[in-house]
This record gives sequence, structure tokens and C-alpha cells, in this order.
Amino acid sequence: MKNISLLGSTGSIGRQTLEVVAANPDKLKIKVLAAHTSDELLEEQIKQFEPDFAVLSDKTAAARLAARYHGKTEILSGEEGLLTAATYEGVDTVLASMVGYAGLRPTMAAINCGKNIALANKETLVAAGSLVMEAVAQKGVGLTPVDSEHSAIFQALQGGRKNEVKRLIITASGGPFRGSKHSELEQVTLEQCLHHPNWSMGRKITVDSSTLANKGLEVMEAHWLFDVPYEQIDVVVHPQSIVHSLVEFCDGSVIAQMGAPDMRLPIQYALSYPCRYHQYFEQLDLLKVAQMTFEAPDTEAFPSLRIAVECGKAGGTLPCAFNAANEEAVYAFLDNKIKYLDIPYITEKVTAAHVNISRPTIEDIEAADASARQAAQAIIRSL
Repeated sequence: MKNISLLGSTGSIGRQTLEVVAANPDKLKIKVLAAHTSDELLEEQIKQFEPDFAVLSDKTAAARLAARYHGKTEILSGEEGLLTAATYEGVDTVLASMVGYAGLRPTMAAINCGKNIALANKETLVAAGSLVMEAVAQKGVGLTPVDSEHSAIFQALQGGRKNEVKRLIITASGGPFRGSKHSELEQVTLEQCLHHPNWSMGRKITVDSSTLANKGLEVMEAHWLFDVPYEQIDVVVHPQSIVHSLVEFCDGSVIAQMGAPDMRLPIQYALSYPCRYHQYFEQLDLLKVAQMTFEAPDTEAFPSLRIAVECGKAGGTLPCAFNAANEEAVYAFLDNKIKYLDIPYITEKVTAAHVNISRPTIEDIEAADASARQAAQAIIRSL
């Protein structure tokens, strides 16, 4: 039995994780649930899974829940509650699915307490990859990826030795605007942006997918997860989302991991590894797959991918600055404060002006995040 602390339980990944847990009650147990503001949904989850305690990082939301709920589960709040959730002695595995940079501190705390990590929060490695992977090595904990692309690479790498790897190939669906020219994206609406052709995801990651910023973040994450140089990581657009990523080996063999576009599958593998549990969800039927196509990403129409990879290659605090600026820009777009094409404009302006620190401490990372957000907010106000 694996005892799990689920950080981000009311988000898309969190909800699907709970479906996986419910399908495997003899193997997986939820001990802690943590969310941000969704007190009503968290209350439903508490009643179903009966964790030892639950956390709402928003103290007002936590107070609402505490006033209503009188069961056995203890209700905690704030950042202190999140850190307690990440380090609770009653769990061995922390599934980190909090959105954005906010996942860094709890994930680091969990690693430092010797917890195995199932990582769905790519921003943690983007912002502080060197520090996170150093802590993983020092503490000897397991870190398994939840993202479908990184789960695919993680599985495909088992087909050869590390020194035999020639290239990692990350697939992208292309999002709802695949094939559009830059000029055609001027009038993109939020509603159009949130209509992903293949995946059901949260609002922030759906916007990132449409701009290809998400692929840039995934390239940076893959660099740290698999210790592979950026020059050996490529992105290809695969609209059908059947091949989740590939690994090319030195002899020319290419191993691909395929499956239905269903996040419950990589979530389950991250929690079951090194074993595999029986399939309870949608299965891939190749006879129903009409075709599989691949094409190069258009970084002129979607410059966020190029900007992200350039920041990744530069290293230091630049990836953190990119992530912070992108988060601020995406949330401004979600609030209808800026236009769609303002998102890459803001990230490029912020990262171009950023003073990079090549070997950052955690304090440097925090300072870079704060300064990049301030710079992005100033640009947003000026638009």
C-alpha cells in the first residue's frame, strides 16, 4: 500500500489522480489532500477518501470549510499547512500537482523529508532544476514524472542504457491553433484558446499548450529529469496525441510510448512504478486510429517555444524568469487584461532584460521569480 499526499487535489490532475486511487483501493491510500480555494470540492473529496487531514492554502476558504465540516479529518490552512502536507510522516509518496511556481517549496520540503515524488508540477524543475535534482540525489528519493510526455520518455528509456541515448523527442498536439499564421492569431479569444482538441486540462496549462509555452517548459523539465543536453531534445507536432514521446538510440532504433490521450494512464504509472497496475480506463485501439502524422513546430507563429528553450540553454535564473513572466501573462490573459499575442511579447521582454545568475541559490531563485513578475506586471499595465 502506498500512502499518498496529494497536493493540488481539486485541479485537473488532482481529480484524475483520485479516480486512479479509487480504482486501486488495495494499492493506493490518500492520507492528505491539499488545495488552494475550492473548499466545497475539497469537502466532497474528504468525505469520499477520509484523509488524516486536509489543507486549503487560502485561509479564508479554510475557515469556510472548518465552519461547515465536523468530521474526523483535521483542516489546516496556509503555507504552513501545505508544508505539513508535504512532509507528513504518514505518507511515503507526494504527488505534486499544484499549478505553477507555488509548487516549488512544498516539493522541496517533501524531498528533504525523504518522500518519493510523483511530479506533475513542471515549473518546479523549470525554476530550480539544479537544486531539486541535487536534493533528490542527496536524499536518495524516487522522482517519477506524471506529465504524459515525460512519462513516455521515462518508459522508453528503459529500452537502453543512458550512454546509448541519441535524442529525446517530445510530442506536441499543436493545440487549437495548429497551422495558423502569426497574423491570424491577433484576434484569438479566450474561449477559442481553452478549447483543446485532445486533452482535458486546467485553464492555465490549456493556454500554455496553445502558445507552445508548455512544450518549452517540458523541454526544460526533460533536460533536468533525464540529464540530457538541450541539443539532444527535439519537439515534434503530433496532432493525434497517440504517441506521447519517443527516445532515439545510437543504433537508430526509436522507441515510442503510445496510449490514449488520457492523463489517468501516466498518473497511474507514476504511482505504480516500478510495477504496472491493471488498466481500468480507456484503452488504445489502433484499428480506430485513422492516421498518425508528425510535423515541425512553427516557432514564428508560436515564439514561446523558442523563447523558453533559449532561456533553458542559458540556464541560471533565466528559466525561472521565463516561467514567472509567462505565468503572469497567462493569468492576465485569463482575466481579459491582455491579448493572446501579448503573452510571448511579455515573456520575451522580461527575459531579455533579466540579469541572469548562472549558479543560483534558492534565495536567488525566489528573487528572480519576484523581479520577473514585477517586470511582467509593469508591461501588462502599460498595454
